[in-house]
Amino acid sequence: MKLLGKLYLIPTTMGESDPMDVLPQTVRRTIEVIDHYIVENDKTARKSIKAVYPEKKQSELVLFTLNKRTESSEHNDFIKPLLEGKNMGLMSEAGCPGVADPGAAIVKLAHEKGIQVVPLVGPSSILLAMMASGMNGQSFTFNGYLPIDKDEKKSAIRHFEKLSYDKNQSQLFIETPYRNNKLIEDLLQILSPATHLCIAADITLPTEFIKTLKVADWKKLKVDLDKRPAIFIIHKM
Repeated sequence: MKLLGKLYLIPTTMGESDPMDVLPQTVRRTIEVIDHYIVENDKTARKSIKAVYPEKKQSELVLFTLNKRTESSEHNDFIKPLLEGKNMGLMSEAGCPGVADPGAAIVKLAHEKGIQVVPLVGPSSILLAMMASGMNGQSFTFNGYLPIDKDEKKSAIRHFEKLSYDKNQSQLFIETPYRNNKLIEDLLQILSPATHLCIAADITLPTEFIKTLKVADWKKLKVDLDKRPAIFIIHKM
């Protein structure tokens, strides 16, 4: 029986920071020995690999691109090296693959094929924001992106606020970075003044900003998060 390769879930930095400030040596050792990768973007993946292990020869890398335009019919071709006994790496654009990331489809397929999945330690903006928020780390939900439609967005925000109150559960969500400032305006208008809001932006970067205040107190501040990756958490206590 032919041995299968292992699928390594390789975290990346969440911006322009020194990889060794946020990634363990395990990531470096893994990249050193793996040449086949499934990535979101060829250019940025090569840059990430070079930053972690500069000695890696770019000409030896075999990259398969997985993004929102990738057809599911292509997934089986991506994992052929694994079926041939070669180890592969799965990398996200930022942070941990498989979490709020298209790589989850490959992980699911690997399990179906009996391929061992090996997650490596690295920065997750969701967990880091939750850790730093001071909110309920025993019960929380990541809700992904808010709806674009104005009325649907307003309804979603109110729904999350109610859930946080009814279940004593922190509610996390994200927005496209260039819409962050508008989202903050909406949150301050829609949420109860007593509801707690955590805003966590540029996590692990030199410009990191993490603050939890009541909505009433946020209204006294001016925060500019335009085009800065951010996570928002609300909890009505």
